[in-house]
Amino acid sequence: MVEDMPKTSTPVDARLLGFLATKTTQEDDYLRDLRAGAARAGLPEIHISFEQGTYLKLMMQCLAARNVVEVGTLGGYSAISMARGMDADGRLVTLELEPKHAEFAREWIANSDQRGKIEVRVGPASQTLSELSDGAYDAVFLDADKESYADYLQHALRLLRPGGALFADNVLAGGRIADGTTSTEVGLRAFLDAALQTPSLEGLIIPVGDGIYFGVKTR
Repeated sequence: MVEDMPKTSTPVDARLLGFLATKTTQEDDYLRDLRAGAARAGLPEIHISFEQGTYLKLMMQCLAARNVVEVGTLGGYSAISMARGMDADGRLVTLELEPKHAEFAREWIANSDQRGKIEVRVGPASQTLSELSDGAYDAVFLDADKESYADYLQHALRLLRPGGALFADNVLAGGRIADGTTSTEVGLRAFLDAALQTPSLEGLIIPVGDGIYFGVKTR
C-alpha cells in the first residue's frame, strides 16, 4: 500500500524518470546502431534500456568482474555493455536459445570494441548452464524466459563465487509484478520469492528500466 511506503521512498513517475535519464551516461553510437540493426533484422525489440546498460557496466567495474555469465543474448547489447566494464582479460559467456539471434550477436560483437572477450553459446540454457564450472563466476545476468528464472537461480547460485552478484532483468514486469496473472508475472514472482528465501543471497530490486534484481551471494 502507498500509505505504508517509508517516507524515505520517493515514487518515480514518467516525468521524473525522463529527467533522470537525461542525467545518465548516454548510449553511444555503436549501441544505438546495434539496437536499430536488430530491429531491421526482425529481432524482438526487448533489449535492455541504455540506463540498464550503464548500470550493468558500472557494476562490472565495481565487482572487478573477470568471469561473467549471461542467460539470454538477443542481439548482444547487454553483453557488450557488461564487457565494457570488465578488464581486458575478462571473459563473458552469453547463452542464447535462438540461432538467428546468436548469429546476429556474434557479428556485432566481432565488430565491437569488445571482440575477443565475449563467447556466444547456442542451446537451451538448462543444458548450456550445466556445462559451466561451479564457483567460477563473478556475476550472472538473467534476461531470458521469465518462467524459468527460478530454475536459473539455482544454476546461478552454483556458478557464483562467494561475493559474486546476480542480476535479473524485467522483474517489474511492466508494472504488473504485484498482481499480474500471466505466466511471465507468475514466473517472476516465483523467482523473487525463491531469491528472498535463499539464506546465502541478499538482494533488492533496482527500479531502472523494467527493473533489475540485484543480489550478492554471501557465502
